[in-house]
Amino acid sequence: MTQWKVYKNELLIGATLLLLLIAFFYKQGQIGQQNGGMSATESSLQELKEVIALKKVWGDKKITKKMDGLKKMVPSSQIKWNRTGKKLTASFKNLNPNMLNKVISKIMNIAVEIQKLEVKKIGAYYQLELKCKW
Repeated sequence: MTQWKVYKNELLIGATLLLLLIAFFYKQGQIGQQNGGMSATESSLQELKEVIALKKVWGDKKITKKMDGLKKMVPSSQIKWNRTGKKLTASFKNLNPNMLNKVISKIMNIAVEIQKLEVKKIGAYYQLELKCKW
């Protein structure tokens, strides 16, 4: 008993330091969890913003007009066109390389879901088959 009384102050300081270390590590764990939750919330918010932006692009009423613009790029003798609702099936024949490049660039810059895009080279000209929906 007398030995405990001699080291009473040192034991009290040791217990206080141990309690202080436990509190410090607990606080660091709580801050880490809070930061993890915050980053998850930020990434969810970013994904939501992207979805809203894509919905605006895909829901554009002018996509049909833009797709009909493809029909005007090529002479009617070189195209077989079938559009029903929001689906398009088109077949382009005898396209020179410049015209093919223009048509494909136009298709790639319109917000449509391309289901089939097939290009065949026949001699010096190209044949393009396209199926898409929006």
